Amino acid sequence: MNPAGRASAPSAAPLRERIAARPVAAFLVIAIGLTWAALILSIALLGNALPGILAELLILMGTAVLVTAATDGKPGVRALFRQTVRWRAGTGWYVAAVLALPVLTVLVAAATGTFRQPADGWAPVAGAYLLNTLVIGALLGNIWEELAWTGVVQRRLMERHGMAAGSLLTAVPFALIHVPLAFADKGFTGTPWSEAAVAWGVLLVFAPLFRLLVGIAYLGTGQSLLIVALLHASFNASEQSKLPVFDGAWQQIAAATLLLVVLVLLRKFRALAAETDHGAAVA
Repeated sequence: MNPAGRASAPSAAPLRERIAARPVAAFLVIAIGLTWAALILSIALLGNALPGILAELLILMGTAVLVTAATDGKPGVRALFRQTVRWRAGTGWYVAAVLALPVLTVLVAAATGTFRQPADGWAPVAGAYLLNTLVIGALLGNIWEELAWTGVVQRRLMERHGMAAGSLLTAVPFALIHVPLAFADKGFTGTPWSEAAVAWGVLLVFAPLFRLLVGIAYLGTGQSLLIVALLHASFNASEQSKLPVFDGAWQQIAAATLLLVVLVLLRKFRALAAETDHGAAVA
């Protein structure tokens, strides 16, 4: 019982209200904190990053549901998951999401003299690429990763700041959450700081580029997380270790840059065409 004449202390705001007030900040604090803990423990104690990566997917999806439920309730959660099966996006988007990056990567390698013919022919390479992209990548991993990053974080930031700024802002925590993976191969004691610095440098270049690709694809397909997941999986499957037809690690990023330029130009062309049609209709 409070002493007479003394106002009772205000009760702490419920966790749900705090999350709803700052959904992006809440997501980043929870998801990055738990993911770092999972990755660090996985690498340090098990000598293998895979358990931490699997935990990351569960953490991202769980945090995405938590934040969406707090801000938009059950209808918002249902709407978020519906984006994962939004498949009506046009044939061109499927071609761009699945085939553009490996084709451009091979073309960049051929143009720069770093291409090499696959020892066993193209069939095993194509089969492995499709498996890594469609099943191991998109279906089992990337669609749930992008449920969180695109469906929760980037969507909100793009709505507030526009496509380009929202995408670039998303790139910062997207890169940050992957920082421990620089030690995935050799562990914390076996990885020289110079190698970690190179890995982080590549991450800083890749993250803004990739989030811009995602932003254009997400808006261009009417918020299809399916297309975004395919694009993410295709990028991962186009690296040299999974697409072993070139020497080096930069061709994949060069290919993504070319794809981004093409998509930006197409986006501007469509915007100009829409303005012209609108002007003609008004006249």
